[in-house]
Amino acid sequence: MRFLIIDSYSKASRVKLDEAGMSYAWKLYVDMLSKYMPDAEYEVFFPTDSKVEDFPGEQKLGSFDGIIWTGSDLDINETHIPTNVGQVKLAELAFEIGSDSWGSCWGLQIAAVAAGGTVVKNSRGREMGFGRKITKTKEGMNHPMLKGKPSSYYAFESHYDIVGKIPAGGVVLAENPFSGIQAMVINHKKGTYWASQYHPEYNLYEVARLTLAREKLLTEQGFFKDHDAMQLHVDKMQDLYKDPKRTDLIWQLGIDEDILDASIRQVEFKNWLDFIEDKNK
Repeated sequence: MRFLIIDSYSKASRVKLDEAGMSYAWKLYVDMLSKYMPDAEYEVFFPTDSKVEDFPGEQKLGSFDGIIWTGSDLDINETHIPTNVGQVKLAELAFEIGSDSWGSCWGLQIAAVAAGGTVVKNSRGREMGFGRKITKTKEGMNHPMLKGKPSSYYAFESHYDIVGKIPAGGVVLAENPFSGIQAMVINHKKGTYWASQYHPEYNLYEVARLTLAREKLLTEQGFFKDHDAMQLHVDKMQDLYKDPKRTDLIWQLGIDEDILDASIRQVEFKNWLDFIEDKNK
């Protein structure tokens, strides 16, 4: 099976993540894909590095069994940026030709706008680190995307934008008080798109390095009093990543198996791969 992984981070943003010691977004998805489907083939596309006229067309897009959209630090409402508009049109094309897609964070937002919804700034501010009190909706209780997920759970988050208007064909599967929509499936035209606002591809180490990369922004927004407070938090996450049995750190960070256990944390993505595989049998 062949997959197209769309990494929407700009080259400048990828450099900053690299300097902080965080893995590239596409690499995190390659790791998950290889874990659950070892024989899968993939191609990575960087839309912000390309001219819009060089984006994949219908024939190219249709040659993949599934399309994976990563997160990004872009603002989808900055429509003066040609590649932002181009990415929305690319997602629209995927719906038109009947592609099966998955996305996290930016991926959810791209899907929502491409299907006729909207994305807005969260009036509560940024959701960072751990998304709390994420709860399955009635529809989410019975949808295969969230099979194996607790009825209420935490997940890794890093976003300011949220889905404002649900597109036609969109079904909310999970939500929380802070950001509203946290998981959604969109059936639009011929395509199906499963997506989460949170990041199943992250782990404690990656979120720790992302926190370092965003230190200035997070301190300005009140997440940390100063550098020392930020470093202490980062150290706790990294230490727990190294030794997941540190009950003191689990308690101090206020997390549980839904964060620590990859089989729970990543089950949405695995369920999507199973869905794709079943369709292609």
